[in-house]
Amino acid sequence: MSELVTGEAVALELRPAKLPSRALAVALDLAVALVAYILVTVVLVATTASLDDAAQVALSIAAFLLVLVGGPIAVETLSHGRSLGKLAFGLRVVRDDGGPIRFRHALVRGAIGVVEILMTFGVVACIASLVSERGRRLGDVFAGTLVVRERIPVGRAGFVPPPPPWLAGRFTGLDLSAVPDGLWLAVRQYLSRMQQLDPQVSLGMAQRLADDLAARTGAPVPPGTPPAAFLAAVVHERQSRDARQAYGTGAFAPGPYGTGAFAPPGAHPGAPAPYGPSAGARSQGSVQPGQAQDPMRQPPAPPRDEPPAGRPATGFAPPA
Repeated sequence: MSELVTGEAVALELRPAKLPSRALAVALDLAVALVAYILVTVVLVATTASLDDAAQVALSIAAFLLVLVGGPIAVETLSHGRSLGKLAFGLRVVRDDGGPIRFRHALVRGAIGVVEILMTFGVVACIASLVSERGRRLGDVFAGTLVVRERIPVGRAGFVPPPPPWLAGRFTGLDLSAVPDGLWLAVRQYLSRMQQLDPQVSLGMAQRLADDLAARTGAPVPPGTPPAAFLAAVVHERQSRDARQAYGTGAFAPGPYGTGAFAPPGAHPGAPAPYGPSAGARSQGSVQPGQAQDPMRQPPAPPRDEPPAGRPATGFAPPA
């Protein structure tokens, strides 16, 4: 896992691509580019046979630059860092701040790639990737880019539930830049395993993590908010910022888990949230012995005093 800090002090959790997957992606891109170059060369030879040698050489150089250099640059620019090989292996080129690349980034990567990939058969690129901490070749260093993995196996990390709908979008102005990686990891591990813990142990852990997170962010836990729900809402806010930074505004669409919230993997659009209104309504009643309450349920409002029968709502009884 590699943490990148954006200009807005948003920490991004990105997985840099490994050298084998990058090499296979480059090999696939080069194979497609070479096939296209051969076809273009055959067409040029057939149509320019009447020209002199100097014109044919100039056309060959132009075809080489346009197909083997300009083609990958155009593809990465239009696809925002997803070439055919990277798309096949689940990779993507992003900026150092996690945002999508633009033409100048693709131009620098493509221009330097001619030297470190085409002219040296990839030897310089492999050495630079092995030396770099995040596996970047020289083109990535000069362009300020990074190749990351987009498809991450789900089984490696536990499912982190989304926040309750009544907390969605409540922490949009929270400063998360001072929260360390260890605390984020502890919060995610707790949220993915809180249903497996003893209720008292789970509540104590949630309270300690919520206090630590509130101390790091400088904002206390809102009154009446369960600690587990506060943790889920803050984690969701960080993931929303990561997605908006990497994929642009509107990466998350409104759904059954709240405005701007993302649905968990495998969830159906019509399925209720794990602690939505229906879960809260079920848990507001009497709790059976041995049954744990939902740690993220919104606390019920205190009961109001009802006036006794035969007495007006004002509490004043007229004389008989």
